[in-house]
Amino acid sequence: MSSAVQPILPQGVGYGVVIGIGFFFALVMSGVSYLQNRYTKYSTKMSEEFNTASRSVKPGLIASGVVSAWTWAATLLQSSTVAYEYGVSGPFWYAAGATVQIFMFSVLACKVKQNAPRCHTFLEIIYYRYGTLTHLVFIFFALMTNILVASQLLLGGSAVVTTLTGMNVYAAVFLIPLGVAVYVVLGGLRATFLCDYSHTVVVMIIILYFMFSVYTSNDLIGSPGKMYDLLVRAGELRPVDGNQNGSYLTLKSNYGLIFGVIQLCSGMGTVFLDQGYWQRAIASRPTTAVRGYIMGGFAWYAIPFGFATTLGLAAVALTDNPAYPTYPNNMTSSQVSAGLSAPFGAAALLGKHGCIALLITLFMAVTSSSSSELIAVSSILTFDVYKVYIKPSASPKDLIFVSHIMICFFALVMAAFACIWNAIGIDLGWLFLVMGLLIGGAVFPAAFAVTWKGQTRAGAVSGALSGLAAGLIAWLVEAKVHFGELTIATTGASYPTLAGNMAGVLTGLIVTTVVSLARPDNFDWSVTRDINAPSSLYGDVVPGPNAAGTDATRAVESRAEELEPKDPNHNANLPTVVDEEKEEAEDAAVLDNPQSLQRTFMFALILSTVLSVTMDFIIPIPMFLSHYIYSKGFFTFYIVISFIWVFGAFGLCGILPIWETRRFWREFLGEIFTGKKKVVTGVSPADPKAVSEKSASGSVTPNANQGGGVEEIKG
Repeated sequence: MSSAVQPILPQGVGYGVVIGIGFFFALVMSGVSYLQNRYTKYSTKMSEEFNTASRSVKPGLIASGVVSAWTWAATLLQSSTVAYEYGVSGPFWYAAGATVQIFMFSVLACKVKQNAPRCHTFLEIIYYRYGTLTHLVFIFFALMTNILVASQLLLGGSAVVTTLTGMNVYAAVFLIPLGVAVYVVLGGLRATFLCDYSHTVVVMIIILYFMFSVYTSNDLIGSPGKMYDLLVRAGELRPVDGNQNGSYLTLKSNYGLIFGVIQLCSGMGTVFLDQGYWQRAIASRPTTAVRGYIMGGFAWYAIPFGFATTLGLAAVALTDNPAYPTYPNNMTSSQVSAGLSAPFGAAALLGKHGCIALLITLFMAVTSSSSSELIAVSSILTFDVYKVYIKPSASPKDLIFVSHIMICFFALVMAAFACIWNAIGIDLGWLFLVMGLLIGGAVFPAAFAVTWKGQTRAGAVSGALSGLAAGLIAWLVEAKVHFGELTIATTGASYPTLAGNMAGVLTGLIVTTVVSLARPDNFDWSVTRDINAPSSLYGDVVPGPNAAGTDATRAVESRAEELEPKDPNHNANLPTVVDEEKEEAEDAAVLDNPQSLQRTFMFALILSTVLSVTMDFIIPIPMFLSHYIYSKGFFTFYIVISFIWVFGAFGLCGILPIWETRRFWREFLGEIFTGKKKVVTGVSPADPKAVSEKSASGSVTPNANQGGGVEEIKG
């Protein structure tokens, strides 16, 4: 960051946003968790609810959660950076290159419901299928993915907060995840969904605020036609290397296309290996998982497309305007790489109001993505490390406790890594481009673990590790050959990162396929379908992956702990609870119908393929090969499409979740305002000895409210 650019806002605004909004949401979630525990079937004190939202989330909220998890600091900052560097091709390739992964993940979401409906993490599937060594290898890749993503979120967010307010960058790095950790501990995965929803709605409203200002009313631009004229002039003054005639108004952009390929490869790793996306698939209802991801992909496209086509292009158009923060100079390469084109564009357009709006937007994006990373890593460390290797007989109470500890632990880890990157001079742009070559090798081995019964243990491990090696070698060799030296600048350039990303992903795909086909497996999916399945011996307690060699008595005692009615408000037959139980019965019927799930799988496969090919080939490649430069009329049409897309995304993520749960909210609010209260009568704590005796005879103690009555009383 240049010392010539003074903070536009006072430090107090930075601390107020980072601390105030963070703890506001923590306070809100404490109230939501209380109401949830009191008036619904789902209690945050139960491990399944905390880590999987009881697998009951509807498609609108899944779509909103996907959008929120995929809206990083980079979604706003890096998309505007490539708009500043390459023109209209930058936002297009950022959005198109990272949307197809969400579409493709709908296939994995369906396969998870089909082949491992009760898993907590995708790593559980790998453990049960391939054993300890492969499990440890993929834990490494999964945690590396989460660390890179989470520290990248903080790196970009803290850079903007510091630039706009002068807030200490290290204070921002540690304070941003603090409030997030509090509300995730309070409410678990369902809390992240609810905060995802609110954050996504706020982000889209502010994006529309910027779009309407830039293209309808702002004095400096005010219309698509004026923006077009300014971009034409910018292309004449600062022609873009590799673009047709140096224009900012063309998809014939060599470096834009290279970025699109990097985005495609990197995005596959950060979706397919991030437990956060698997967690949303696990949390969704089996009837709606595919719909949630397809809608999420459509809705997410609007965010980088609309935001960067507005603020990123505004930064290009206004660089020579006295209102621009760096005027009369151009932005430095370090400012560009740090993602500051969008903040500078907002400052030029709307002054302090624009900076505050951008700061809130960025904070919402960073915190909602961070909540996804916190609960994802907590699940991995709880179920794949603690429960597998430390305490296989862990009770639900143990798992909840460990989940809370791991959320707090990873909040510190992600902040520490962001501080390390900042201290050694690595910024958001470098980390974004390099990340994919580090994790790309494990993409297809992880995907095949749940989709292809022929993949072998050797194929999975060799594909992941050889992909990592190939990515690193191609990256460093290309940087050395192309530039003659290895520095942060040369290793973060387009061609070395392109070589590394492609080598990593393709080597992983080729090696795992060839090795597996040499001696293909014929895996029986019933093994993974039985993960965490209830049994006559253990009841609904999940035996650990190593539970075959543990003491059955301890597991039965855990079952007794789970049945003990610690929360007398948890079991009731209020209308909300009745509806929730009906939905659970419907979901169970779907899981027992393989033909239905197979039809859903084919639908997801065909639709995701058609959408991916359309977005990444059918639309952009003809425009690239024709060397077409936008006319003023076509540019206006392009902007109108961006408005329509953002409004459509707002409908999917803002209105649909409310509409599809309208009956629940009507009953829920009725229960609150009529004063109905859940009381369980005639219940005595479960006797561990009785549970043991009944389990031995093949039956399990019923739920704690069976044998007793349930009353609704006033007050």
